[in-house]
Amino acid sequence: QLQLVESGGGLVQPGGSLRLSCAASGFTLGDYGIGWFRQAPGKEREGVSCISSSSGDTNYADSVKGRFTISRDNAKNTVYLQMNSLKPEDTAVYYCAADSLGTSVQAMCVLGSRYLEVWGQGTLVTVSS
Repeated sequence: QLQLVESGGGLVQPGGSLRLSCAASGFTLGDYGIGWFRQAPGKEREGVSCISSSSGDTNYADSVKGRFTISRDNAKNTVYLQMNSLKPEDTAVYYCAADSLGTSVQAMCVLGSRYLEVWGQGTLVTVSS
């Protein structure tokens, strides 16, 4: 059974940092592109950052460029999202999802919420003073 599990969310003050992890079980994460998505209350799910299976390509939403970094450790079957300089508008449930189609990271981030089939349960990030 393909499964993704996110962890690392929590409450952080503005300007703080968190590192989210997305761990895979039941499949080899290195064969998949991975995307991080988030959904704030009352808003649609949006792509935050995506990484190709080889780690050669990454993509970031404009709102997080320069603050977030996506990376992967295929030996640990885990993808990370390092989030720095957090803002209240980053508050959301963060999800990771796996892409087996070899979709470009740009397309994965923009369209992934519509077609990706393997999702984690999400981890809540709250940025507040």
